[in-house]
Amino acid sequence: MAGRRPPAWRVVLLLAAWLILLALLPWWLGLALLLALAIAVTALQQRLADEQAALIRRALRWGLPGMLFALQRALGGDAFAWGAALLGALSGYTMLAGLEAWLDRGLRRAPAAPSAEWPELAMAPIGPPAEIIELQPPAWQPASGLADPLGGSVTHHDGAYVFGIGGRIAGADAPVAFSPGGRWFAAQLRHGRGVLLWDRQRERQHRLRGWHLDGWYRGQPYLVRRDGDMPLALSAVLGEDEADES
Repeated sequence: MAGRRPPAWRVVLLLAAWLILLALLPWWLGLALLLALAIAVTALQQRLADEQAALIRRALRWGLPGMLFALQRALGGDAFAWGAALLGALSGYTMLAGLEAWLDRGLRRAPAAPSAEWPELAMAPIGPPAEIIELQPPAWQPASGLADPLGGSVTHHDGAYVFGIGGRIAGADAPVAFSPGGRWFAAQLRHGRGVLLWDRQRERQHRLRGWHLDGWYRGQPYLVRRDGDMPLALSAVLGEDEADES
């Protein structure tokens, strides 16, 4: 079960205290702390819960001004020192924007919705023949008493799903579902903000904010943003051309 989110004012106070701390520390120590956070959020992206990753990103954005204030103070606080700090802010926030764009590389915009409903387009007599995809609805299950189609059982404790045959998924809530055959494991992201998909064959995780699992077709997940939208294969959501594997 996900823990209660702290009030917004408490988060702001913590971040303000973090900014002041970096402003009081030597600038090189503050820089080392910021670099350590950037490396941690990059290396542990798949293991961190959404709240933890978001908090680290905020700590980087709030901590940079504190470190730059410590830098200008160390340089003497004159016009040259302030100029160096402003140049550091420009460079630092540019690098942060690049880091966040790289971390969010799996989140792509959905293609523009067609003017007609997708079943009508599939049945239209004009144009090339279209394949009618009949999705198998996901069999959602609660977190307790899960049986793994590949063998063993699945337990849920300390905010993570642990698989008897190996594997651990953190940062997800119930309900959960397995694909036919058990290759894919799907779970709700915390606070209903999207869906987590784990390709157990390739050992890949996809955390798709704003998307929902609509069903399975040939053992592959199809997703929608809203009810009534045309379901999209995971490869289309990620913007990848993957080989069709049954």
